[in-house]
Amino acid sequence: MKIGIIGVGAVGTSCAKAMLLRGSAHEIVLLDKNELRAEGVAFDLSHAEVLCAPTRIRAGVYEDLFGASIIVITAGINELTGGATNRADPLGRLRLLRENAKTYNQIIPNLARVAPTATILVVTDPPDPLADVARDLTIQLGTKNQVVSSGTYLDTLRFRLQIARRVQCHPSSVDALVLGEHGTSQVYVWSSAQAGGVPVLEYIRRSGEDINSFRSAVEADVKFANIKIIEGTGASQHGIGVVTARLVEAMVRDEGLVAPIGLFQKKYSVTLSLPARIKRGAVEVIEPALSAEESRELANSANVIAEALARLAQTSADGSDE
Repeated sequence: MKIGIIGVGAVGTSCAKAMLLRGSAHEIVLLDKNELRAEGVAFDLSHAEVLCAPTRIRAGVYEDLFGASIIVITAGINELTGGATNRADPLGRLRLLRENAKTYNQIIPNLARVAPTATILVVTDPPDPLADVARDLTIQLGTKNQVVSSGTYLDTLRFRLQIARRVQCHPSSVDALVLGEHGTSQVYVWSSAQAGGVPVLEYIRRSGEDINSFRSAVEADVKFANIKIIEGTGASQHGIGVVTARLVEAMVRDEGLVAPIGLFQKKYSVTLSLPARIKRGAVEVIEPALSAEESRELANSANVIAEALARLAQTSADGSDE
């Protein structure tokens, strides 16, 4: 299987490294507007090929993506460059949408030309509305690309980790979901969260800890995890690199992995995350049981994404980008 990665900055490099180490694909092609950077990263990582599962990693151009099964897009400005690291800013990653949509407007027509049937996996922030931008472009261009985003899969893993640390168990023993937007409006599904088969909220009640305080602390640690990482390293990259590799594996191996990823939801008319069975060439949404409060929060998350897309459309209509 051939995988393409467009954008070889911090996140794209981490995705490529994770895929190489995990043996996610037989061939990985790296593209970047800075061709020397793509060549340098590919050359560096290629030195480890002999120690990994059979994989060829190389730099290329759009024509080299012909026959690729999945195209991962990480190109665009990140939170630090785009000024999206203020915890008090309700827009969060959505502040990057206008600038990164310009990048996608350049990338997608090229993909339509060389890989009109490949699955497009959007990782660039904010991934959900950018997936809608990409999807609209593929429709206009008449291609058969399926467009998905990495969505809230990483947030879900962060949620499980924070719960596990507080109840003192391994994260694999926690079953919990984050849905909606990969951003400030994301929805924490406490109603079905379990640790070792015990409802997390019941576990907290038994411990005598204040439930509201527990929830607030966990949610803050998940919501602002990216900012904490950026404050320390300048870029949130390694977690999303492994998550992207895992999603690619699930697709190319036809696994049926169930995870929350971003898909266009007709009910909400936007791309947002719900649990989905991930297979090759098809992704089936699995509607989760939600409390009334969580259902309202999910609808609100959809509205936040829709409003961001409406602002983007208005900006384009006004000609402000010209």
